[in-house]
Amino acid sequence: MSFRDLTMTDIREVLRRWQAGQSARAIARDRVVDRKTAGRYIEAAAAEGVEKSTELTDDVVYRVAARVQTRQAPPRSVSRKELDTHREKITAWLKGPEPLRLTRIQELLAREGVATSYTTLRRYASTELGWHEPKSTILIDDPPPGEEAQVDYGEMGYVNGRDGKRRKLWVLIVTLSMSRYQFVWPSFHQTTEALIEGLDAAWQFLGGVTKRIVPDNLTAAVIKARSDDPQINESFAEYAQTRGFFVDPARVRKPQDKPRVENQVAYVRERWFAGELFDDDLRNLREHAARWCKEVAGARIHGTTRRVPLEVFQREEAAHLLPAPQERFDVPCWSDAKVHPDHHIQVAKSLYSVQTKYLHQQVRVRLDSKMVRIYFRNELIKTHQRVAPGKRSTDTSDYPVGKAPYARRSVEGIISQAKQRGEAIGEFAERLLAGPLPWVRMRQGYGLLRLCDKYGTDRVETLCSRSLSFDVVDVPRLERMLKRAYQSETQAEPGRVVPLPKSRFARSPETFATMSTKAGEP
Repeated sequence: MSFRDLTMTDIREVLRRWQAGQSARAIARDRVVDRKTAGRYIEAAAAEGVEKSTELTDDVVYRVAARVQTRQAPPRSVSRKELDTHREKITAWLKGPEPLRLTRIQELLAREGVATSYTTLRRYASTELGWHEPKSTILIDDPPPGEEAQVDYGEMGYVNGRDGKRRKLWVLIVTLSMSRYQFVWPSFHQTTEALIEGLDAAWQFLGGVTKRIVPDNLTAAVIKARSDDPQINESFAEYAQTRGFFVDPARVRKPQDKPRVENQVAYVRERWFAGELFDDDLRNLREHAARWCKEVAGARIHGTTRRVPLEVFQREEAAHLLPAPQERFDVPCWSDAKVHPDHHIQVAKSLYSVQTKYLHQQVRVRLDSKMVRIYFRNELIKTHQRVAPGKRSTDTSDYPVGKAPYARRSVEGIISQAKQRGEAIGEFAERLLAGPLPWVRMRQGYGLLRLCDKYGTDRVETLCSRSLSFDVVDVPRLERMLKRAYQSETQAEPGRVVPLPKSRFARSPETFATMSTKAGEP
């Protein structure tokens, strides 16, 4: 089984199965993770004091993950070209009088210094040497009542839309493996939301939840359909954890892993859909399908068991199901996001703030209809109420100390700080920021406060008082006047009178003359 980092959803699934009584070997048999990986997380949970009754909170999962996810990189496997140098030897082992298994060949190659993974060796033997695993057919017994449901989508055909266009119709088929009782849910989509909606409808129809489901490798439930290590969609895995069942997906291109539902696709298409005049009204389609499941499919004598599925279900299986859900499941959406220099991440066309120490880091985001949860390395670092697209949710405490007022763009805050410095400074700030668009002059407001820190509150108070008397409300001009006065003070010698710089309001002496100064007059 190939190595991959487990997410917090994967880790919670391993611990949840362990708390349910499954061993590491049983967890590996269900292809959640391999046995050794499951064992490491179970040992880490025990070391952290996690018991069978402990609630698997985000903090508990993070502590278990932190204990395990520090390891050395696995040794590099040899390439197929390197295996080609041992072609004759591998061929003799595979096709000799007593053929060896690939696991044994892998061990023998390792003794000779050829470190290859089982997957690489198996692919080489299959494609280059014509080796094939022996095929056999095994009759599998029915599971215990309430244990398993097999799930698959089937294409029915086209229905006529009320807008004149045809639409392709799919149905979700849920078949109980023991009783063969089934549920059919028509849909036009195969998204995760549509799958969860259909499964919830199935649990309500059946009156309970099975302990395990076997789905096909549809992308709504399985992200990577690997036969030995399938990766479950995080949103669907969380749904399974909430409803209390385990997910055991069928192998890729192995319909024999879910034969009890695979054969029902053609049956549903022929007995329910064919010959009917359906339109695209999903409500009518679903009501019709539910009646058909009870009155036709459930009431027939099954070709394999030779029993009536509905009767077997009611008599032997219904009592063994887990309780049916009472509340609608809020389907979450998981995604990765980068924390930008402005302290925000973008999720679903909205912005959410994160603390300074996570700038430029990649975070994991869980988004539902109400909340946004942000994780960094499996640790919950921030929560926000969800906002509409185009809006933002900003916690100003996420900014560095002293930067929050800039983020809030608070005009009242600037005026309040100015009034604390002085009466004239406060009045100057009020007149500066008055008007319908105060935000365009907020930089001057912050500049006024910085002048108080740089040149002293008394100087700025006096100059603001004089400026207001002449109706001059301009911070850059105020700064120039303060700078010239400050330079004059620093250049003056002790005890020497220094004339002030010429003011724009100064007049020549002739301006104030009251007598005529014509030539020849005394």
